[in-house]
Amino acid sequence: MAKVEDLREAYSSLEHSYETRGEEAIDASCLLAFDYEYPQQECEIAIDSDEFTAVCPWTGLPDFGTLTVRYVPQGKLLELKSFKYYLLSYRQVGIVQEHAANRILRDLVAVCQPRRMALPLDYKTRGGLHTAVDITYHAAEV
Repeated sequence: MAKVEDLREAYSSLEHSYETRGEEAIDASCLLAFDYEYPQQECEIAIDSDEFTAVCPWTGLPDFGTLTVRYVPQGKLLELKSFKYYLLSYRQVGIVQEHAANRILRDLVAVCQPRRMALPLDYKTRGGLHTAVDITYHAAEV
């Protein structure tokens, strides 16, 4: 049976690294939107997934989170299958949690141009620390 001292030495000699990809691997080009047939009727759409994952840019270890997108469409609706593919493009991307939330919001706003959008991204606890990022967008009043 290994002793704590032996494990400590073995642990300190771990030089394991995981391949990470840069933010250029995020595929916003797959996002699709289609016409909202009732733009005069304001409604809020909520989409959530507990399968969001990216990796720490320094260690390559995975960060898992629950992502919720709430938006009020102006003229376009987000196509869900394309959104799933978009989220999958983050799987090996090394990105800090706060930047991931901002990037997702930016890409979604660009494709569907909503009246407003809120994006809470709630990460699983890692290393005893829990992170939740909430970001919002409001279209300019015309």
